[in-house]
Amino acid sequence: MSTFLGFPTRRGAKTLPDDGTHHGTPGTSAGPGWADDVPHPDAPLRWGATFPEAAKQALGNTQLRRNLAHATSTIRAKRAAVVGEVPDWEELRDAGSTIKAHVMSDLPHLLEELERNVTARGGVVHWARDAAEANRIVTDLVKATGETEVVKVKSMVTQEIGLNEALAEEGIAAFETDLAELIVQLADDMPSHILVPAIHRNRSEIREIFLERMGDAPPDLTDAPRELAMAARAHLRRKFLSAKVAISGANFAVADTGTLAVVESEGNGRMCLTLPETLITVMGIEKLIPTYQDLEVFMALLPRSSTGERMNPYTSLWTGVTPGDGPQEFHLVLLDNGRSKALADDVGRAALHCIRCSACLNVCPVYERVGGHAYGSVYPGPIGAVLTPQLTGSTGRSDPNNSLPYASTLCGACYDVCPVKIDIPSLLVHLRAREVDQDRGRPTAWGAAMKAASFVMARPGRFELAEKAGGVTRVLGGSKGRITSLPFPGSKWTDARDLPVLPKQSFREWWADEHAATEADPRGERRSSEEPDGGGSPSTDRSDTETTGDAR
Repeated sequence: MSTFLGFPTRRGAKTLPDDGTHHGTPGTSAGPGWADDVPHPDAPLRWGATFPEAAKQALGNTQLRRNLAHATSTIRAKRAAVVGEVPDWEELRDAGSTIKAHVMSDLPHLLEELERNVTARGGVVHWARDAAEANRIVTDLVKATGETEVVKVKSMVTQEIGLNEALAEEGIAAFETDLAELIVQLADDMPSHILVPAIHRNRSEIREIFLERMGDAPPDLTDAPRELAMAARAHLRRKFLSAKVAISGANFAVADTGTLAVVESEGNGRMCLTLPETLITVMGIEKLIPTYQDLEVFMALLPRSSTGERMNPYTSLWTGVTPGDGPQEFHLVLLDNGRSKALADDVGRAALHCIRCSACLNVCPVYERVGGHAYGSVYPGPIGAVLTPQLTGSTGRSDPNNSLPYASTLCGACYDVCPVKIDIPSLLVHLRAREVDQDRGRPTAWGAAMKAASFVMARPGRFELAEKAGGVTRVLGGSKGRITSLPFPGSKWTDARDLPVLPKQSFREWWADEHAATEADPRGERRSSEEPDGGGSPSTDRSDTETTGDAR
């Protein structure tokens, strides 16, 4: 079941009934763009078509591409400005990378230390092997309070496990309080970005969503950002003041003190973490840092890398339960859900260093053009392309996650901006190799193509014939010098990119011409025609000889 404000509704529904009660365009969900909504899936880490299929469809949505280009370029510029102010930025990145590597090497010990310190300070720690177990634990905890509504702080990990849907099936409504998450929830959509879940929406679309789905939205609401924020604030304030249970994720957990940290920019997190009587935090086991002092490094790295700010407007830290102050019941759910499998991969475990800043998404030329939904996971972009396949594992050749490591140009921009220096391009290549190894021995179209290429390249004569046959591409390419359309199976290439034509002269022909010119030069008699001179031109050879003669 998908959810509208946490309540069950028909999974897959993309439109509202045209009953005349909504403010959007008649016969549509809420105006332009809603036809492409993505309903909440059964498997938040594996849904939809393969990346190539989904990306091709996304590329046809010009409004989506405009929204993404504007948002990502703005965030990139802000980040570059504030990072440039820090003289020791590279040293901070090195420190962050070293700390996370230490955490991965000593994770079991640090998790036990965290449990001891949380328990000693009045909290209760629960361990969840997978999404189903985590959802059951949280649902039982909420039921024990007798409440049927909870407020939520933005949390990627609760999206990963489909917590809202699990709560809804038990009659518990989960209200997202982050503005972007609220937009996504009201639209019955899926997030398209790690940091800005509604990045694929422009403000006109958001206005339509509010008028359509937010029951108390002012009827004269405009698309001015201030008015939209005020409408959301008024809508959520009543929930903040009445909610008895809150659910959060965590940006960091400090092992040596049992402290949890959430950073955000709207203040909704602070309201959720201080006003309710019960607080339930769901956290991936990789979010640990060893000491309180380590927070200094990440509080400098995270805001600059994510929102382009020098510091987060709201940084909330809590350690267990404090009598008379804040929630009087605190539960921490530590989630594995495939992280142990990733940890077992000596190379792939680097993906667990991620602090969810989203810097890699904002610089990725692929993400900027197709958005997050094309990745078929709540973790999109370059980091999602390496993290998702490791969390889920491969379920066979038809698994859509198997195509994610290929959703990259390997340009390296993601590594350049990663605050903890995750070498995402190398991880992508590693996962591609793993996928190829799984297919070894199986007949595939790619394998057949490689065997054909091997046959042609094994003999000079064959390769020369292939070069000559390739001359037909110049005819097909015409004056443009590129082929834009080919019949199957060549269409598998030209559907996504143009094919450049072969040059008029191959390297083999150029080599023969240059060698012939050298042999024809009268001064070429000074050396044997068989001397391995690299085929240099006569002018180059003459210059070298004369220079040597002058030196003597």
